[in-house]
Amino acid sequence: MGKACLLLLLLKTCGIHTEEEMKSYHSWETQWEGNNSQFPSDAWKQRLPQTIIIGVRKGGTRALLEMLSLHPQVAAADSEMHFFNLDENYNKGLGWYRQQMPLSHPGQITIEKTPGYFSSFKAPERIYAMDSSIKFLLIVRDPVERLVSDYTQILHNRKAQSKPYQSLERILLKNGQELNTKYKAMQRSLYAVHLARWLEFFPRTQIHIVDGGGLIREPLSEMSQVERFLGLEPYLGPDNFYFNQTKGFYCLQARGHQHCLDQSKGRPHPSIDELLLEQLCTYFSEHNENFFAMVGRTFNWC
Repeated sequence: MGKACLLLLLLKTCGIHTEEEMKSYHSWETQWEGNNSQFPSDAWKQRLPQTIIIGVRKGGTRALLEMLSLHPQVAAADSEMHFFNLDENYNKGLGWYRQQMPLSHPGQITIEKTPGYFSSFKAPERIYAMDSSIKFLLIVRDPVERLVSDYTQILHNRKAQSKPYQSLERILLKNGQELNTKYKAMQRSLYAVHLARWLEFFPRTQIHIVDGGGLIREPLSEMSQVERFLGLEPYLGPDNFYFNQTKGFYCLQARGHQHCLDQSKGRPHPSIDELLLEQLCTYFSEHNENFFAMVGRTFNWC
């Protein structure tokens, strides 16, 4: 069963975007579990997000969003908006941005995720201009693993389009020795550099750090912390997660129905030379320490 239909069973909409579709779905009234009040037609609106998953790319943003989507107090946008990082979208205005959001009622928070925001120079200031009190979720993973995963996705896309591609070693090593630190995937893993720009506009208390590795190993523990940060009622429990032996990671379940992330998730990484991995770990070590100091916690990376 697809994600949309799974969410229907959790009192969310199943492919419903317009007011007419919502009306035919549930007579313009829906009651979410844990709240006995009902919401009439004029309470359902497309609202600007109160929370944004800003990154990181290949850090687990899709898994985080889908897990959050199980919560009845969350209305999650399915697509990445790329509103604050792409001029062609930002120039369409906040009215256009609002129209991309799902319908929600007053008891829900609207969430969108665009991992491209985190490394964007323009996104922090633009979001601040929209809402200085907004909350952010930033999910991070080992920067070397993230880099390799980033490359793996690019490699897969180029192969699918029958385009030429290079090995990661050829891309990363200048003259076979010096690291190419200008490579975009390398730049995206410099978490401290990017977070510093966000902290120029938002206090650290508005940014919750999610451990991408922890989300894979113990999703409930990480999601309970997210619920508390967002002020949501405790809802997710052990029954919402099950370990899929074939895929090798946790999948979602609710009301007897199961759902795993699409096949692009958990894609096998190409083998990387051990010497290159050591060079990458050495390069990122100082950046990682800076990031740990900024967020007040450490991660077991490299």
